Amino acid sequence: MSLRIVVPPLGTRASVECRPIVDGRDILTDVFDEGSAEDPRCLLGPNAPLNATNVPREVRLAEAGCTEGCCGAVYVTIKREGQQVVWSGWRNPDAEEVDLPEFRFDADEYEAEVHRATTDHSWEWPARTVARLLEQRLRERTDWLTTWDCELGAVSAWPWEPDQITIFLFHPGRSAIRADRPWLQFRMTIPVSGDDPADQAEHLEASLTAEDPRDVAEVCGGSKEFADQLGYPWPGPRRRARTAGEAGNTARQE
Repeated sequence: MSLRIVVPPLGTRASVECRPIVDGRDILTDVFDEGSAEDPRCLLGPNAPLNATNVPREVRLAEAGCTEGCCGAVYVTIKREGQQVVWSGWRNPDAEEVDLPEFRFDADEYEAEVHRATTDHSWEWPARTVARLLEQRLRERTDWLTTWDCELGAVSAWPWEPDQITIFLFHPGRSAIRADRPWLQFRMTIPVSGDDPADQAEHLEASLTAEDPRDVAEVCGGSKEFADQLGYPWPGPRRRARTAGEAGNTARQE
């Protein structure tokens, strides 16, 4: 088994995909044509869903472009049995069955491939690298969001917007959604330059953590009722995206 990262041409409205290849065959090709495979960030990472444990875990490998609830998705159950990793229990909520067999992989080889795919970032474009590094830095700064009663959602970079990143925040946090209390989602869009991605991530972290993020973001989720209760306009005003250089200058001034 290998994991192939497929990156569409930048500027096109298509997703980055993590596609499982078994014995040289893209196993999703013959059973699902309603949408793309999941983004690598959904399947890989420190707590990667593709990691196999003794406890079976159902993982979504692909979703319809119009959403799962409309035209389905592909799920597999992954578990470790001794020195083997088993993929079985294929499921599509929109179909009676998924015509794929049970697969068994050598556990050491499987874990090595998941690790390789997780640590190989050679396919990233600059904005995607900035987004990944910035999200890592921001998740280590829990004091920042605690101060402003916010929770980090994600830092994203998409092929159809190759020169910018988007930061999503929740106020007061996802727990408010689960508790059926007022909540809002905020969005910040920031241009990315051709400068060193690590330097840009460092400067952006310094800039973003120096101020209340809600003062430089726009409301993009929740409801007008919640916005009224929390004291924010609905929808929030669209602000001009700051460049990485401007963000760095802001950090140095503050």
